[in-house]
Amino acid sequence: MGYDLRFVHLGITIEYLQNHITIFGFSIAFYGIIIGIGMLLGITLAARDAERRGIGEDTIYDFSLLGIVFGVIGARLYYVFFQWDNYRGNLLEILNLRAGGLAIYGGVIGGILSLMFYCKRKKQNFLNLADSLILGVLVGQILGRWGNFFNAEAFGRYTDSLFAMQLRRDIVNPIMIDSALLQHLVRVNGVDYIQVHPTFLYESVWNLCLLLFLLWYRPKKRFTGEIFFLYLGGYGLGRVWIEGLRTDSLLVPGTGIAVSQALAGICVLVALLCILAGRRLAARGRKN
Repeated sequence: MGYDLRFVHLGITIEYLQNHITIFGFSIAFYGIIIGIGMLLGITLAARDAERRGIGEDTIYDFSLLGIVFGVIGARLYYVFFQWDNYRGNLLEILNLRAGGLAIYGGVIGGILSLMFYCKRKKQNFLNLADSLILGVLVGQILGRWGNFFNAEAFGRYTDSLFAMQLRRDIVNPIMIDSALLQHLVRVNGVDYIQVHPTFLYESVWNLCLLLFLLWYRPKKRFTGEIFFLYLGGYGLGRVWIEGLRTDSLLVPGTGIAVSQALAGICVLVALLCILAGRRLAARGRKN
């Protein structure tokens, strides 16, 4: 059974939307399919960039499996850590990835740690590889958010703006529905809808713009690692804004602080400092 989704002010209605397909009796989630496609396209882009820069595409392929494994582990552990009350009574549920529960920043952290390990073992330059790999990461993030679209998740607070999206209340996790959404329920043909910011769409478009900028800027970069730091700062800046709109943010235990929003802010500051320092060092090198 499908469900419908409406962008009410744009006059767009998508009917009979499904979150999975069934092949030979097996249910396959679109979320997983989209993530898989994102990984393949991301690896391809990163490999081509590495080949163009003289690193060699084989280096990217060699690292990719390690990066994906640690990225998934990091994404899961990050989510579980900040949702520990939901798992402490059933530790085996931590292994149930089919139920969802992956956090992008955890995946990025896991990927960075695995790249540090790989570079130390293979005697590669971390920032040099990161400049290529981060382009692939962005491709995965751009497509991955559309997995949230099919799952009817990762949306924001109530809005009546141009891009307001209406979702059937009965297909949404009740935990994600706050009091403001309940106060603005919309009834259509006897069915209740919540009206929200499509934050998955905002983030996907933001990441697409960031990727296009980095592809344009990469021939002009002033030092090794600048593309990586521009990603950290650029993505962080968008995440600070978008996370503030969401209703399902992971929170620092005992506070109302959104973990990813705080981490994104830190990434923006660190990236800014590293870019300023890197450009200053590069300028000194040119003078010498």
